[in-house]
Amino acid sequence: MRIEQQPAYVLHARAYRETSLLLECLTREHGRLGVVARGVRGERSRLRRAQLEPFQPLLMDLLLRGEMAALTAVEAVGTPLRLSGDAGLAGLYLNELVVRLTGRQDPFPLLFDAYAQTLGRLAAGESLAWTLRRFERDLLELIGYGLQLQHDSDAGEPLLPDAFYRYRVEQGAVRCAAGSAQALRGSDLLALEDDRMPDNRGLKALRDMMREVIRFHLGGGELRAWRVLSMAVSRRPGDNAAG
Repeated sequence: MRIEQQPAYVLHARAYRETSLLLECLTREHGRLGVVARGVRGERSRLRRAQLEPFQPLLMDLLLRGEMAALTAVEAVGTPLRLSGDAGLAGLYLNELVVRLTGRQDPFPLLFDAYAQTLGRLAAGESLAWTLRRFERDLLELIGYGLQLQHDSDAGEPLLPDAFYRYRVEQGAVRCAAGSAQALRGSDLLALEDDRMPDNRGLKALRDMMREVIRFHLGGGELRAWRVLSMAVSRRPGDNAAG
């Protein structure tokens, strides 16, 4: 199947044979694709190789055969996003998260849009912690693992802002004592639901909750970006809850 002018981002690249690359790409209409980019590491392909950097919006022409696609043409579109320092690390975390939590060739156009919007927020210097929590929330929702953030799953009643809850992945929010392990304020869960940025305490609690949820959906695995990102963002005031 020929795919032409497909909006895409490169999530990951590794060397393949002498002059080629194996790419993991997020495309708007075809989801995550494995792509073979032949000859792009050769001396005469420096420009084409530079176009395949992460965070660069692209239009790709592809020939899809089975589980893999061959890159036949690529064009950079729009202004390249410059994510440096902590924002660059946060962008790499997004890429690892998408690769680990999505299957190939599952189309999620809204996920593509959310990913592009999140890169824009990182490039604009918005809060790393809040930007990552919003994307994690939206990613889980779009792939069928949406969070239950409005009601106490035991009592069936609306969450109370001043109460404390423990979030159980397969059940939802359950009322608990204030001093319980991994307790979250109801106001923090409601803020995530309503897309309102909580305070630093809330951001840290939501980070810990999201790690537990993501770890569950990874089958107990870890993300390599967690350690690197946590170390890096600890230097940024107000964003020590990002990683």
